[in-house]
Amino acid sequence: MPYEKHKKLHFDITNVGLRAQATAVGLVQLCVELRRANVLDEAAVERIKDAIADEVAVAAPRTLTSPQYRSEVKSRLDRLFAGEQEVGSAEALSFGATPDNLS
Repeated sequence: MPYEKHKKLHFDITNVGLRAQATAVGLVQLCVELRRANVLDEAAVERIKDAIADEVAVAAPRTLTSPQYRSEVKSRLDRLFAGEQEVGSAEALSFGATPDNLS
């Protein structure tokens, strides 16, 4: 998706309020279920994860923006969609969070 079109999509989604964690959990679960039912193939799931990673990278503060940041986002998405990592609280998913500073 071209950058300008992605920025407009980001603005539209933000205005609708679809940044809620519940929406993210629902999306991950929906994708897992559709994959299990063979409605989505692996390539489709990868495109969905890429779209999410692109959105997170576009919305990131300039201090975090880098190819490594997007790579880490994509890696976390891979674990979420594989069921290897629970979505959990926003604090637990924040970059730089450790078990020590979450309690």
